[in-house]
Amino acid sequence: MSDSGTIGLVGAFHGRLVQKRRVPVLSRSLTALLPAAASLLDVGCGDGTIAKTIEESVPGMSVSGAEFLPRADCAVQCLGFDGVHLPYPDQSFDGCMFVDVLHHSRDALAILRETARVSRDFILIKDHLAETRFDHRTLRFMDWAGNREHAAELPYNYFSSRDWQELYRAAGLREVKVNRNIPLYPAPISWVFGGKLHFIALLREL
Repeated sequence: MSDSGTIGLVGAFHGRLVQKRRVPVLSRSLTALLPAAASLLDVGCGDGTIAKTIEESVPGMSVSGAEFLPRADCAVQCLGFDGVHLPYPDQSFDGCMFVDVLHHSRDALAILRETARVSRDFILIKDHLAETRFDHRTLRFMDWAGNREHAAELPYNYFSSRDWQELYRAAGLREVKVNRNIPLYPAPISWVFGGKLHFIALLREL
């Protein structure tokens, strides 16, 4: 089978087993940690589906997006940015959100500091934990399967728990709530690709 055929097959498999489940599961899990807020910026919002789902499920919530490559059909209002500098004044939003974005960044600290600048209250992060070499290999495959079809940049920049805590402190932030039980995948897939590899953290200033 050609490389393009393999990519298409993996993409179709990923879409059937993962993507349809991903949006409702992540939206519920993120909403459960969201403080009462009127405005939220989804940094790296993609097609805006998760942002729109959250906006529709939380009364009074307004969600905007920022994206390196904005999509014309984005489900929420979205502005383009260079991957680091957000086109908003200080404290423009009650909070900012990353959903599987920071491990794609080559300078996670810079963009995390930038979201702290435009946030009045909190930052919400969904990302991965990589404590072992096996975790790294598993996450690399997951990233390739989920993003290779879309030609996304894949630096495979995964952090351990200790790395995340150091990143938060360097950005002037602290973890106030965390959820490591996010049922993204059904069994038996979850035995390999779920559990300890995922987390959602709510951050506030130190």
